[in-house]
Amino acid sequence: MEVTELLALIPQQKPFRFIDEIISVDENQIQATYYFKKDEYFYQGHFPGNPVTPGVILTEAAAQASVVALGIFLLDKMIENKVDLKKWTTFFTESQMEFFLPVYPGTKIRVIGEKIFWRKMKLKSKVQMFNEQNELVCEGTLAGIGVKNEQ
Repeated sequence: MEVTELLALIPQQKPFRFIDEIISVDENQIQATYYFKKDEYFYQGHFPGNPVTPGVILTEAAAQASVVALGIFLLDKMIENKVDLKKWTTFFTESQMEFFLPVYPGTKIRVIGEKIFWRKMKLKSKVQMFNEQNELVCEGTLAGIGVKNEQ
């Protein structure tokens, strides 16, 4: 699967998609980037006059890469009918994150997700996020499970 195809299959869309580019992906790891624009909707209230990216948004960005996108990539390897890829939704099941540095508006982050396990449509990944100075922003483990929509 090409990265452009993979990006097209990610169900989250603007303003709630936090992947701009997939740098690389294989059966064990994904690397993706996102640029937090200065006019993102959540900066208006977090915090006025001193905006910082909320931890839940950083967790979501990490999950979109390391669970959703990597999960779609792995699912593609399993199923024959590629049309069925659009019938799957990922539900977030676990999150354990530690935060080390703030992410301010105008920052580009890089997410590295490494597969811990993939079985019975559940993916668990170790995730790390770095800023443009290659400093560790946050890390942890995230998991989700794929559920097939019958619609």
